Amino acid sequence: MKKISIIIISYNRPDDTLDLLQDIAALNNKELLSNVIILNNASTENYLPVITFVNLNPNIPFQFIDAPGNLGVSAGRNYATNFATGEILFYIDDDVNLKDPDSLQKIAIAFSVEKINERKLGIVSFKVLYSYNMQMQQTAFPHKQFNKYKDQHQFLTYYYAGCAHAKLRQAWFDTGPYPENFFYGMEEYDFSYRLLNKGYCIQYQDSLVVLHKESPLGRKTKAEKLRMMWVNKSKVAWRYLPKKYFYSTAFMWSLQYLSKSGMNLKHFIKGIKQILQIKSLEKRNLLSNATLNYLDKVDARLWY
Repeated sequence: MKKISIIIISYNRPDDTLDLLQDIAALNNKELLSNVIILNNASTENYLPVITFVNLNPNIPFQFIDAPGNLGVSAGRNYATNFATGEILFYIDDDVNLKDPDSLQKIAIAFSVEKINERKLGIVSFKVLYSYNMQMQQTAFPHKQFNKYKDQHQFLTYYYAGCAHAKLRQAWFDTGPYPENFFYGMEEYDFSYRLLNKGYCIQYQDSLVVLHKESPLGRKTKAEKLRMMWVNKSKVAWRYLPKKYFYSTAFMWSLQYLSKSGMNLKHFIKGIKQILQIKSLEKRNLLSNATLNYLDKVDARLWY
C-alpha cells in the first residue's frame, strides 16, 4: 500500500493541534505513515505542549516546523508539502478530530483504485461531521446539490473539502501548487479545476470521516475574509470558465458579501476595485472540452 504523509497547518490553536496529534498517535496501521508535518503558521500562542508531545513520541514520524511568517492557507500548504515524503498527502485542519482508528488503512485502500471512468483518481474528499452533534457539515460537503448527494456513499465531484482531504503526491506535482496570492479562500476550486484539466477526477467517500470542532451555528466571518472569498472565486471563474460565469460569479458573490458582512462598504469598495482589475491582471487558462463535459456530468454549479 502507498505510504501517507499527514499535513497539518496550525495557527493559534495549540490545544486543538495537540488533541489531533493524540488522535494520530492512537491510529492503527501506523506503518503506513511516511511522516506527519505540523506547520506552526507564525502563531502567537504557546506551542510548547505540542512540541513536548512530539518529542515524547519518537516512534511516530512527527515533524514540527515553524513557518517563516503567517503564510495563509495556500502558501502554508505549499510550504508544508515540501516536507512531505508519502505517496499520498492527507491534509487535515488543526480543529479536526480523527477518531476512526482505521483511517490510514481506509485512505490507502481508497487510492488502490487508480482510475474511475478513464480518469485517474487524484483526490478523495472526506465526510465531515460536527463534533458537537455528529451532524453532517453542509459547508464542508463537496457538492452544492446537498440534498441530492448527501446520502450517497461515494460519488465523483468537482471540488473538495479543504479541512479534510487526501491527494496523490503525483497529482500534486502534475497540477502545481496552490495560488499563493489566495491568502484565504477558494484555493480548493483553483486546484480542482487544474487537477481535472490534467485528466484526474475527485471522489467523495463517506467511509472516510472526520469530526470538525466548528460550531453548527457557524463562525462569524470577518468582512475581510468574505471579500477575499468573493474576489478569489471571481478570479477562478475568469481563469478557467467561459466569461459568462465570471460575470455571474462576481455579481452573485457581491450580493453574498453584502448580506453576510452586514453591508460593510469599506471592504465592498475594495472588493469592487479588485474585481475590476481581474481581467487585466489574471491570465485565462480555459478548461478543455473534456473537463467541461466532466463538470456537466457531475452536476457542477458554475454560475457562482
